[in-house]
Amino acid sequence: MDAFIDTSVLLTIALDQDDAHSWARRLEACSSVAATGLLEAEFRSACHREGRPVNEVLLNNLTWIAPTRSLRPEITRVLDAGYVRGADCWHLATALYIAPHPAELTFLTLDLRQREIAAALGFTT
Repeated sequence: MDAFIDTSVLLTIALDQDDAHSWARRLEACSSVAATGLLEAEFRSACHREGRPVNEVLLNNLTWIAPTRSLRPEITRVLDAGYVRGADCWHLATALYIAPHPAELTFLTLDLRQREIAAALGFTT
């Protein structure tokens, strides 16, 4: 399974929160897991805030996506599916950038609204 991950899932694992082990197993089952650079900033910031060391292994296992053009078309698709906050919109738009046909990709998030929009776009969640 190929997947795209947002920050909430990785933080749950790193901070050993509820369901951390089941999320870790789910990630291990993925053939590849992609993320946007925004995840790294959010992840490192949250670890710093919590006084926790950054789990570099979690970050090193990701495929980093750096769009080479504006994501305007993808952002439009996301917002046409419903409202999400800016960072959530960026994660979803980046996932669309790598998977124009969303059914080809699983979108991993703990954020209920983001998951709803991901499903509306056609991602497996």
